[in-house]
Amino acid sequence: MLYTVLVKRKVARGLEKLPTGVQQSFTLLARDLASSGPVQGGWPNFSPIGKGRYHCHLNYRYVACWKCQGSTIEIEVYYVGSREKAPY
Repeated sequence: MLYTVLVKRKVARGLEKLPTGVQQSFTLLARDLASSGPVQGGWPNFSPIGKGRYHCHLNYRYVACWKCQGSTIEIEVYYVGSREKAPY
């Protein structure tokens, strides 16, 4: 099953300001989310952070957070940025 990955506008604008390596890691994560869903055990420090919410590290300093409600095929990325400011 293919999932639809939605990136909030604010996240997309902030992503442009991050280092190139982090942007590339996020692109790979978005592909993995689209192909295999919200549970991404192969990514560093992946963990659920609440009901239908998940996060993983893109590198030591940056993380991505996303949510998937119920049995929908839409995954919404609501944060990509510094792990110190992550909403978890």
